[in-house]
Amino acid sequence: MSRSVRTRRQFGEGPLAGPAAFVYTLLTVELMVLIATLPGLVPLALLGSDASNLPLAAACAIPLGPALSAALYALHHRRGDLTELEPVAAFWRGYRRNLRDVLWVWLPALLWLTVVAVNLTNFVNASVPGWWAALLAVVGVGVTLWLANALVIASLFAFRPRDTAKLAAYYLGHTPGVTLGNACLLIVAGAIIVLLSEVVLVLLVPVLLLSLLRTAQPMITQIRENFTVPEESTA
Repeated sequence: MSRSVRTRRQFGEGPLAGPAAFVYTLLTVELMVLIATLPGLVPLALLGSDASNLPLAAACAIPLGPALSAALYALHHRRGDLTELEPVAAFWRGYRRNLRDVLWVWLPALLWLTVVAVNLTNFVNASVPGWWAALLAVVGVGVTLWLANALVIASLFAFRPRDTAKLAAYYLGHTPGVTLGNACLLIVAGAIIVLLSEVVLVLLVPVLLLSLLRTAQPMITQIRENFTVPEESTA
């Protein structure tokens, strides 16, 4: 064994190698998300907080879907070896791989959430029953939870968009633990926005996505076992 190989292994096998690789991956993925969403973040920062700007804000959020998907892909395929880290390559590989499929689920969900948000912000002027606002809120939460499942599925698997949509809806009820966990993450994200700011939420995106992956692990395992072909069978 050469001295360079021994040095490389020693460098990657220290007690701090794992935590260092983890932190490096999170920071790199955060940077990649910011770069990928920059075309939407810049105009979004220039928009006012008026409710009439909600459709424009939704348009600015279009690049966020592929970026989140690429981040999920990179975090799912992260390595613990400090000498073999490739989060940048994994991010952009996931971005190219998932772009079309993710947009098929991201855009309809974004449209639905925009409609819900516009209706809720104009609820007082609409003169409609109070139960209508509650129904809209339930629809918004349901769409968001479905979108969380759909993002994970589209990021890690190669299904047709309609199959991704069906699986995302199916596992809302079939894996209640995953749905409850995603609801808790949604509450945490909302609390961060209310108590701190949207900037803090953006900075915590990799941590929240990693939590989403861990929460969705039962769903991921079931999909892999029930809806994909084992590698041994493809030989």
